[in-house]
Amino acid sequence: MQVSIKTFDQLTTEELYQILRLRSEVFVVEQDCVYQDVDNKDQKALHVIGVKDGEIVAYTRIFKPGDYFDNVSIGRVVVAQDQRKYGLGKQIMQASLTAIQERFPNKPIEISAQSYLLKFYKELGFNAFGEEYLEDGIPHRRMLKN
Repeated sequence: MQVSIKTFDQLTTEELYQILRLRSEVFVVEQDCVYQDVDNKDQKALHVIGVKDGEIVAYTRIFKPGDYFDNVSIGRVVVAQDQRKYGLGKQIMQASLTAIQERFPNKPIEISAQSYLLKFYKELGFNAFGEEYLEDGIPHRRMLKN
């Protein structure tokens, strides 16, 4: 998988379309969750894009402190369903963490993690805090990596 990092203005229309399609396929259709994915936050985000055979198969978005949480944050972590067996989730997260270190060195990173993925994020150095809560009907926990 090849990874690139782009601002919203650097995305091509094809990349934006593939990102939104992937997010919709997983977060709306697969997870059977009706919610507004296009949230007017993409314009502020850095987009971490994983491409395999010309298709976007993994993705995250990064926010600087204050644009989502008080801390730097990563969100919309997604891997295409048929690509999950290849470790691409870890790869896209590692690329995201590297990008954050380069742009915001030594800053804590905060995420809103789906509860069933706590172990995955813990392996990447995140620790859960606070109570579980529902976000768009799905159980989540806040997590922090120092």
